[in-house]
Amino acid sequence: MSFLHVIGFGLKVGHLLLVLCCWIVSIIYINWFISMDKKMGFLGDGGKMWLKWWEKILGITEKRKETLASMCDERARMLQDQFNVSMNHIQAMSILISTFHHAKNPSAIDQRTFAKYTERTAFERPLTSGVAYAVRVLQSEREQFEKQQGWSIKRMDTMEQNPVHEDDYVPDELERSPIHEEYAPVIFAQDTISHVISIDVLSGKEDRENVLRARESGKGVLTAPFRLLKTNRLGVILTFAVYRRDLPSNATPNERIQATDGYLGGVFEIESLVEKLLQQLASKQTVIVSVYDTTNHTHSIPMYGSDVSGDEFYHVSFLNFGDPFRKHEMHCRFKQKPPWPWLALSTSFGILVIALLVGHICHATVNRIATIEEDCRKMTELKKLAEAADVAKSQFLATVSHEIRTPMNGVLGMMNMIMDTDLDVTQQEYVRTAQGSGKALVSIINELLDQAKIDSGKLELDALMFDIRAIMDDVLSLFSEKSQGKGVELAVYVSDQVPQQLIGDPGRFRQIITNLMGNSVKFTDKGHIFVTIHLVEEVFHSIEVERESSKETDDTLSGFPVADGRRSWEGFKAFSHEGPLGSFSSPSSTDLINVIVSVEDTGEGIPLESQEKIFTPFMQGEIGFASEPGIGSTFTFTAGFTNACPDSNEIKTQKISNQPHPASSEFNGMAALVIDPRPVRAKVSRYHIQRLGIHVETKLDLKQGLSTVTDGNVAINMVLIEQEVWERDTSISSQFVNNIRKIVEVDKEIPPKLFILVNSTSSFRVSSSVTSCVHNPTVVTKPLRASMLAASLQRAMGVGNKGNPRNGEHQGLSLHHLLSGRKILIVDDNSVNRTVAAGALKKYGAGVVCVSSGKEAISMLKPPHQFDACFMDIQMPEMDGFEATQRIRKIENNVSNQELYVHLPILAMTADVMQATQEECLKYGMDGYVSKPFEAEQLYREVSKFLQSS
Repeated sequence: MSFLHVIGFGLKVGHLLLVLCCWIVSIIYINWFISMDKKMGFLGDGGKMWLKWWEKILGITEKRKETLASMCDERARMLQDQFNVSMNHIQAMSILISTFHHAKNPSAIDQRTFAKYTERTAFERPLTSGVAYAVRVLQSEREQFEKQQGWSIKRMDTMEQNPVHEDDYVPDELERSPIHEEYAPVIFAQDTISHVISIDVLSGKEDRENVLRARESGKGVLTAPFRLLKTNRLGVILTFAVYRRDLPSNATPNERIQATDGYLGGVFEIESLVEKLLQQLASKQTVIVSVYDTTNHTHSIPMYGSDVSGDEFYHVSFLNFGDPFRKHEMHCRFKQKPPWPWLALSTSFGILVIALLVGHICHATVNRIATIEEDCRKMTELKKLAEAADVAKSQFLATVSHEIRTPMNGVLGMMNMIMDTDLDVTQQEYVRTAQGSGKALVSIINELLDQAKIDSGKLELDALMFDIRAIMDDVLSLFSEKSQGKGVELAVYVSDQVPQQLIGDPGRFRQIITNLMGNSVKFTDKGHIFVTIHLVEEVFHSIEVERESSKETDDTLSGFPVADGRRSWEGFKAFSHEGPLGSFSSPSSTDLINVIVSVEDTGEGIPLESQEKIFTPFMQGEIGFASEPGIGSTFTFTAGFTNACPDSNEIKTQKISNQPHPASSEFNGMAALVIDPRPVRAKVSRYHIQRLGIHVETKLDLKQGLSTVTDGNVAINMVLIEQEVWERDTSISSQFVNNIRKIVEVDKEIPPKLFILVNSTSSFRVSSSVTSCVHNPTVVTKPLRASMLAASLQRAMGVGNKGNPRNGEHQGLSLHHLLSGRKILIVDDNSVNRTVAAGALKKYGAGVVCVSSGKEAISMLKPPHQFDACFMDIQMPEMDGFEATQRIRKIENNVSNQELYVHLPILAMTADVMQATQEECLKYGMDGYVSKPFEAEQLYREVSKFLQSS
C-alpha cells in the first residue's frame, strides 16, 4: 500500500469524524434549548409542538415515564400485597374469637390471652400497629355488662371533636357513653392500643359507619383516614364482624345483623407503615411516594406524603385494599430533575477522542502490514528449525538410551543367570538388590525419554501385572543404608485389602515412591519415615484407618509428632460425589482398584512461603501434601489400577512376576510374638512377619509377653522384641530370659528364638548380664522386608531354603510351555547381548541359534528353514534390522511353491524404546517388539501372539 493511499484513507476517515462531531454538537444544542424553554417559556405554541416532537424522537421523556411507572407500580403492588396478608390474618382472628370466646362457656379468651397472642403473631400482620375486639352490647345488657367488666362504657365522639396529645390522654377521664339501643365497647386489645379498652366504637362517626357496613356485608371494610386516639397520628381501621357459628353462608343482611356478636378491628398507622415499606427498596431515595384516599373524587384525603399532582412527571397507581367502597391511589414522581446536558457534551468529546485514536491505530496498522508479513516469514523459518531441533533431540535421546541400555542388558541378563544358580538366601538378597538398582537405572533412562514422548504427545502408561508389595520391598532396599546411617526408622505398611497382583504401570509407581521417599530421607534426621498404602474406600468409610487424623505422639511410628495427614487428601476428588467412590457399589467396577499412598516423615517440613506449589494428577490420580515446619510433612497421592483377578482367562495365562513369593513354606505353622509398646510399629512388624506365613501375636511389654509364652495356648517359636523395650530395663530383660530358660528346663521343650529389632546395628550392644545364661539374641536390622526377614529367620531357626523356588521357576512355567522345543534365531552384533538373549530363551526350553549380522540372518532364513521365530536387533553395522527384515519378507513373498511359504514371526530386539521406533518396526514388516533388557512379562506377551502352548 503506497503512502498516497494511506493519506487518502486518512482524509476520508477525518471527514466522517467531522460530520459525526457536527451531528453530536447539534443534538447537544437542541437539548440545551429544550431545557431553557421549560424554564423561560419563550417559545410559542408552534415552538412547543416542535419541541415535543423532538423529545418524542429522542425518546427521553417516554423512557423516563416508563421507568417511573415501573417503579411506582412495584411499590403499589408491594403495599397492596402486604395489606392483603394483614387483612387475611385479621379475618382469621375473627373466626378464632367466634370459636373460642362466644362458642365457649366460660370463654377461653381474656385480655391477657388476647394481648399475648396478638403480640406473638404481629409478624403475620406486617402493616398493622394494633388489633382490638369490641363486643356487641344491647341497652338491656349494659348495666350487667359494666358490673361484670368493672368499668363503664366510654364515648368516642368527644375525642374526635377535641383531639388530645398523647401525654394528656387518660381513659378514666373520658365521658360515659350516652344511652343508645346498642353499644360496641372494646374488651380485648393488643398492648400497643390497650388505651381503647372500654371505648364504644359505635359512638364515633367514622367507626360507627365502618361497623354497620361490616356487619351487613360480612366483609372487611375500611374507614376514611382520621387521627387515632392517644397517638394523634393519621390512620385507618379495618373492621370485620364476628358472627355466631350457625350463620349460613348465604345469609341476608338482616340475618347477619341479628347474628352479630362483635367487631374485630385492625389499626393501620399509614405514615409509619408506608415509610417502613419504602425502607425495603434500595431506590427509595430516587422516587417520592404519596398515598391518597380518593373515595370522594372532589376532595382527596392525603394519607402519606405531599400533593405532587402538579409536578412535571408523575404516575398514578391504583390500590385495592379489599373494600370496594373506598378508593386509594399512589402517586409517584422522581426526586431529581433530568440531568444537565453537560454529560452528553463530555460523552461526545470522549467519543471524538476515541475516534481519533482509532484512526491513528488504523493508520499505524496499515503501515505495519509489510513488517508483520516479514515477521511471519521469519517465524515460519524458525518453526522449521525448531521442529528439526526437536527431531534431533529425540534422535539424540534415543541414541543415548541405546548406548546405555546395551551394557545394562548384559548386566541385568547376567544377574538373572546368577539367580538361576544355587545361592543361599543372603546371596539371593544381594543379587536381588543389584537387580533392583539396575532396574532403577533403567527407569532413569526411561525418564530421560519422557520429555521426548511428551513433546510428541505419545507418553502412555503401561498395563503390566506387578506385585505392589514386592516393589515397596525394592524401594526400601534402596534407602535402608541411608536411613540406618541417620538413625531414622523406615517402614512400609500395605493394607490386606490391597490385592496381591495389580495391573498398571509399575515403573511410574516406583518412580513416584522413590522420589517422595528420597526427599523424606534427605530432609529427615530424626524420627521416622512411614509409607502406608490403602484402598481409597478404606479411608473413605473409616474415620481412622491408621492414625491419619491423630497427632498424638504415642500413636506414631517413632513417638515423634507428625503433620496432620488428613489435610493432604481431604480435598481429593476421589472423596467427593464426582470422584470414583460413587462407582464402588456397581458390579462393573469390581476390577478397578483405587489406592491411596501416604509418605509421612518427621523431617524439617516445608516452609510456609514455599507451600504454594500446585500438584497435577498422575496415573489417573491426585497428589497433595500437609506440612508443618519443624514437625514434618505427609505427602499423599492416589493411583488407579486394575485388579489382576484369577477369574480372568487372560490373566490366568500371564501370572508372571519379577519378584519371588515372599512366603516360605518352612515357616508355615510357626507362631511369633512381637513385643512393642507402639501399636503402629507393632502393626508394621506383624504385616511383614505374616507375609512369611507365620502367625503373629503382639504385646506391649515383657511381662505380657512372658505370660503369652507360658500360658501354653499358642506354641511360640520366636520372640521379636523392639530395641527400646529390650534396653529400657536390663533387669526386666534378664528376668524375661531366665524365666523362659526355667520353663524350658521344666517342660523339656525347645526354647523360642529371641530376636531384637533395631534401626542400626551400631546402636545396639548386648548386655552380658542378660545373655549369660542363653545364646546371644539375633539382631534383625530394620527396615523390615520379606526377603531379608526370611533370611534372618532361616539362619537363626536352622531351616534351609530348599523349598524356595529359584528365580523364575514360577514365572517361567507359562513361557516354558510356549518355547519348549522351539527353534529360535537370534540376530545381534553384540556378543554379550547374544549370550544374554540365548541364555534367557534356553532357560525356557528353546533351541537357540545366534548370528552376528543381518546378512547371516538372511542366509539362515531362506526357505525352507526350521526356525519358529527370529529375534532381530535393529541397530547393526552393514545392514540394520529393518533392511534385513524387508529382504526376508521379500524372499518369503517370492516363494513359488505355496507349500514352502511360511510367515516367520520376527520380533525387534533393541534398547531404543521410542514410540517412533515401535511404529517403524511394524512398518518394515516386523511382528512385534521386545526391549532390552528382557522382561518376562513382555517376552511372554509378544511370543504368545504367534506361538501356541506345547
